[in-house]
Amino acid sequence: MKITINDDFDLQKIANCGQCFRAKEISNGIYRFITGANVIYIKKLHENTFDVSCDDYQWNNIWENYFDIATDYKSIRNNISKLNDYFKKVSDVGQGIRILKQDFFETLISFIISQRKSIPSIMSSVERIAEKFGKPINTIYETVYTFPTFEQMQSSSVLSLSNCGLGYRAEYIRDAIEKIYEGIIDLDDLKTKKDDDLIDELKKIRGVGDKVANCVALFAYHRVDRVPIDVWIARAIDEDFNGHNYFADIARNAGIAQQYVFYYKKFANG
Repeated sequence: MKITINDDFDLQKIANCGQCFRAKEISNGIYRFITGANVIYIKKLHENTFDVSCDDYQWNNIWENYFDIATDYKSIRNNISKLNDYFKKVSDVGQGIRILKQDFFETLISFIISQRKSIPSIMSSVERIAEKFGKPINTIYETVYTFPTFEQMQSSSVLSLSNCGLGYRAEYIRDAIEKIYEGIIDLDDLKTKKDDDLIDELKKIRGVGDKVANCVALFAYHRVDRVPIDVWIARAIDEDFNGHNYFADIARNAGIAQQYVFYYKKFANG
């Protein structure tokens, strides 16, 4: 099926900007995205036109929300670019990035894993969890595995998690599962919380600090004003902002600005 997207939408940048760990280019220009039990393959045909491997119903009811199609990213990017010359530069480089609306549990587990790991290593661990605890889906290109639900991981042990290459993070994930099981953390209920309360609740989980909690808030709960400060953003604050956190001045859509800066620092500033 062919679709038209008259807005910023760059498959390569969306897949590689550090917000998700299962998006992948599987062939020349064909990108795979997975959410829940749903898999889509997308290829850009020409300006604003894409071929997608789903029908109208799936696109309208699953993927439009996942890719946040209702939001005008071009307008947001133009506003960010007016802040100063630096944000104009990074916004131009990051044009096409969108903040995905990802599954709460998958995002939480993925960013617990992300601590002190490279993106390829995170991706490997996430895939190993999916293969061990998820369910297979056969597509025309490959067999992929769903990321497991909380219920599917409920009986997992620290040892079985460690075998997925998680190291000390296995205990953190086990703690997250136990707190969800005990009702200390209700991931669905968190979507009703104010930003600061959402962060505080997530930080009840062992191993979840400010950075991981803000990643989950931004990439799962779509709190686009939140700014996770990882090594790349800390470097930008230090090297490019003379130690001043300009994201705090931006406030509105600061998380989207953060993604432009992250992409620029990691991929375009070498």
